[in-house]
Amino acid sequence: MSRKVNSNRFMLALGAAACLLVAGCAVGPNYQRPPVAAPEQVRGQVGPSEAASLADRPWWEIFQDAELKGLIDEALRSSYDVRLAAWRVEEARAAAGISRSQLLPQAQAGAGWSRGQASKLANPGVQLQDFYDVNLGVSWEIDLWGRILRLNEAARAEVLATEEARRGVLLSLVSGVAASYFQLRELDLELEIAKRSAASFQETYDLFNRRLEAGTASALETASAGATLASTAAEIPDLERRIVAQENQLAFLLGRNPQPIARGKALNDQLLPPEIPAGLPSDLLERRPDLRAAEQQLIAANAEVGVAVANFFPRLSLTGAFGGVAPQVADLFGGGKTWSIGSGLLTPVFQGRRLKEEHRAAVARWEQAKVQYEASVTSSFAEVSTVLVAYQKLADMEREQARAVSSYRQAVRLSNDRYLAGLADYLEVLQAQQQQLAAENSLARARRDRLASLVQLYKALGGGWRLSDRDWSAAEAQRP
Repeated sequence: MSRKVNSNRFMLALGAAACLLVAGCAVGPNYQRPPVAAPEQVRGQVGPSEAASLADRPWWEIFQDAELKGLIDEALRSSYDVRLAAWRVEEARAAAGISRSQLLPQAQAGAGWSRGQASKLANPGVQLQDFYDVNLGVSWEIDLWGRILRLNEAARAEVLATEEARRGVLLSLVSGVAASYFQLRELDLELEIAKRSAASFQETYDLFNRRLEAGTASALETASAGATLASTAAEIPDLERRIVAQENQLAFLLGRNPQPIARGKALNDQLLPPEIPAGLPSDLLERRPDLRAAEQQLIAANAEVGVAVANFFPRLSLTGAFGGVAPQVADLFGGGKTWSIGSGLLTPVFQGRRLKEEHRAAVARWEQAKVQYEASVTSSFAEVSTVLVAYQKLADMEREQARAVSSYRQAVRLSNDRYLAGLADYLEVLQAQQQQLAAENSLARARRDRLASLVQLYKALGGGWRLSDRDWSAAEAQRP
């Protein structure tokens, strides 16, 4: 008898081990990253490709302005986008927890009370009766084909995708604050140029007006000077309007109500590196958070194909119940006690091609995710190339524009000398001054565009990809 009991135990243990072994296997395709054609070198990169990249550096080493660093740090703590992205991650983690719960037994408990009376015609002496019942039910699906494992795999991938999306929000926020700040400083410079020019034109107009009253200047020169003064002065309130709008936009990125924004270095004092290391093109797949998120979406789609395959196979579940039914509470677990244990196998037989079409749809979603991933990779190479070339060409443009400003300033001095010598009228001087004003504004915009291209390049390369969650905040990163 003892030998038979031991044999039964051995068979049960063997059966349990077999179930665990089978449950550890999951049907459906295992994920493999699709091959992508990465270029040997980013178009527009100067010199051979190197492993070092601008994206390896933290953002506080890229932007050398104390006020800008403070604004970025504040945005990373208080921005609406950051808070929203964090809650999206929390939602994805909760969804993954729901998926993991399917691996564990599910238990439900219930209790009830009822009062009833049978027909007095059939049982004349029957009285009102109370019935109490309590029950505990347990069910557990044995994951024979890895259906639940694939669901968990998809859920984990969704969590990682939202994590990468959150990091993408951090990078976009850093870039957005920096670009908005440089735009603000460019407007400040244009306002400074406009005020300086208006003051110069005011002096000219006052001089001409006095000479006109004395009969030594023409009305045409005076009217031209007045028109130039009015035109330049009209730009000042418009620039002030645009500055307030830009401050409000930046305040929103910081999570503030509309208010003035502190300034740091002037636009022309902002540091710009002469050369930008773009890094190896193949490393871009690991640096950019949007590409990493797209790959996690592809992993989730691949796991959902496995779920669709597992749906073709039977599902094995174990069930158990324990409870009691009695007219008295004290008898629930005495004479009224009931229990049961069993197992069930549910297998699809005829589903009207539903399972086949579900599998077909899952494969189609995976192919779509694959195409989107490949398109995102190709687009990222194009984006890096475009911004890299822009950074280089804008440097040439700024250099030539600076030469133009210098030439126009010289032209203003020469025209003034010619006017004082009686060799030209003052319309020539006014024309030279107007050209100088336009050139100075163009130089300010060129400087802003070059700084903006640095910001875009840092973002396109996946800047700060090595930073931990705590490191994204400058205050945390610089704490000893």
